[in-house]
Amino acid sequence: MVFEKKYFYVIRLQYLGYRFHGWQKQPNVKTLHLMVDRTFNYILEGKKFKTLISGRTDAMVSAEETAMELFIYEPINDIEAFLALFNLNLPQDIRALSMYQVDADFNIIQNSKVKEYNYLFTYGEKCHPFCAPIMTTILGDLDIDVMIKGAQLFTGDHYFKAYCYKPKENGVYQREIMSSEIVLNTDYTASFFPEKSYIFKVKGQGFMRNQIRLMMGTLLELGQGKRTLAEIEESLNESYPYNMQYIAPASGLILKSITFD
Repeated sequence: MVFEKKYFYVIRLQYLGYRFHGWQKQPNVKTLHLMVDRTFNYILEGKKFKTLISGRTDAMVSAEETAMELFIYEPINDIEAFLALFNLNLPQDIRALSMYQVDADFNIIQNSKVKEYNYLFTYGEKCHPFCAPIMTTILGDLDIDVMIKGAQLFTGDHYFKAYCYKPKENGVYQREIMSSEIVLNTDYTASFFPEKSYIFKVKGQGFMRNQIRLMMGTLLELGQGKRTLAEIEESLNESYPYNMQYIAPASGLILKSITFD
């Protein structure tokens, strides 16, 4: 039996997720994985390849930096030229940032990594429509001070079953959030942005389905006076019998960065 030698490359990407149905390929809809693989198929001229992402994002979620792995059967002699060709043929709302070779022991899914997410939001008056792809607007008042206190409660090792969409009985819900805070937005600026906006920043090694959007939804309910700080504290205990219901809109969520050990 003849074994084909494989070559492995990590490519860091960023994308605006607003017009895509998430990363994962699905029938009859436009997804990020579909567009990326179409581009590779074109520039590799039909040669065999495979791609894996470090973690899938949902429909309309964006990424300022994520990572994918490319498996091919011929080496890339000029990585910079290949990266330029890849960018030339990608849609304008997807961009490759960098590319480097790794060995066969690297596993983009299994290797330990830290992810940081940003959730961009504002409140009060309706925003300019151009804000819609990356910012959630709450039409009404929010108590930002109490939301800041609520966000801090998520930091640390807690039981997050209440913040998992459709949790299963055998899931691993004891997880550590390395940092969790709400800050005034100075990271993202545009002439059409509202005068003030905010970012919910969360960092950790792994997140469950819709976990951050459920955390954000709970903080929005807290800011609207529909929940209390005590309720959030209770929700992080294994004995808490309920699941959070309000999933904040996807378009405010941005994968800020991913780092590997």
